[in-house]
Amino acid sequence: MTDAEKERKSLRKQVQEKPIKFAARIPVFMYLTDYREQRLKDVITKIEPRLFRKVTGLTTADFERLVSLGVFNNALMNDAVWKFWRYEDASLRYMGVSRHKGLEVGLFDTALTEDDFKETFGSLTDD
Repeated sequence: MTDAEKERKSLRKQVQEKPIKFAARIPVFMYLTDYREQRLKDVITKIEPRLFRKVTGLTTADFERLVSLGVFNNALMNDAVWKFWRYEDASLRYMGVSRHKGLEVGLFDTALTEDDFKETFGSLTDD
C-alpha cells in the first residue's frame, strides 16, 4: 500500500469516526451549555468552542468539516435538538422548575418559538 493510499484510508476512517463521536457526546454538551436559545451551530463554533472540544474531543474545525461534507440533515438535526430540549423541559417541570417557558429555542441551524417549530417541523415529529 502506498503512502497516499494509507493517508486516504486514515482520512476516511477519521471522517467515519467523527460523526459517531459527535452523536454520542452532543447531548452532554447541550446539557452543559446555558445557551439553549442560540443555534447549536453558533454555540459550538462561536459561543462555547472550548466546552465543545472538552466534551466531544472534536475541534470546531472538525465540526465545520462535517457540516461542509453534508453529514447532517438540518431538518432532522433540528427535530432531534428540539426533542432534547423538550425532554429537558419535561424533566425540569417534573422537579417543579419551568425556566424555559416562552423562550425561543435554538435548534441545530435556526432558533424558533414553540409555535414556529410546530408549523415548520410538525410533519417530522412523531407526537
